[in-house]
Amino acid sequence: MNKITAYLQGVREELAKVVWPSREVTTNHTLIVIGVSVAVALFLGAVDLILVKALELAIIK
Repeated sequence: MNKITAYLQGVREELAKVVWPSREVTTNHTLIVIGVSVAVALFLGAVDLILVKALELAIIK
């Protein structure tokens, strides 16, 4: 039991040192992640479409 108590006390001490981001920072970072994800999805979708069309042209001819 002593090891568990010491561990939990250490966890509590470390959590007290954590600097949590504000709501504004969290919102901004979330929007950045969503924006980058959408941009990557559009890019990969465009590359896929181009490759499919190129493959269709190569197979048809």
